Amino acid sequence: MPATPPGETRARVLEYVQKRLLEGRPPTIREVQRAFRFRAVETARAHLEALVREGRLSKREGESRGFELPLPHGSHHPRLVPVLGRVQAGALSTAVEDFEGYVPVESRAADEIFALRVRGESMTGAGIFPDDLVLVRRQDTARSGEIVVALVEDEATVKRLRISGQKVELHPENPAFPVIVPKPGECRILGKVIEVRRSIGPIE
Repeated sequence: MPATPPGETRARVLEYVQKRLLEGRPPTIREVQRAFRFRAVETARAHLEALVREGRLSKREGESRGFELPLPHGSHHPRLVPVLGRVQAGALSTAVEDFEGYVPVESRAADEIFALRVRGESMTGAGIFPDDLVLVRRQDTARSGEIVVALVEDEATVKRLRISGQKVELHPENPAFPVIVPKPGECRILGKVIEVRRSIGPIE
């Protein structure tokens, strides 16, 4: 069987990398090698470097997952932020960091942002539904009325913060759920919700 022409293989590599980037899962060179069953990692490297030279990909130096889609001159690449697992929008649940992948954001403060997958229905009135992603900016304070991710003892939840004097309350946006009133010193703000993202179709 004749060998696949280099140009055709390179086009397939580009298609694979583009798909991974759009999914928020930039591949490493070894992942490209495994995906195409190249005998040597240098073959994958050569294709990727050629795509960078041709301007069809760009690369951040010093990062194993540094390949990006090229943008017009003067534009900025989205940054990838981690999805650190799930957070309850309902009754309190134990906070467990369970890395799920990355999502792209366009923010100069991307280093201060993380994402969580929502469970529960207590925030549906604010447009936050089960399996939505909430993007959260790390901060330990928030203003009354803002939607936050809060830690009550060892349990995390997404709620609307209400502050009255020294009293802190975590309010749902669904009348079927109760207001959470932590004891003094029991509540810690992990961050403020700055964006909600929803996928079309079920989460695999």
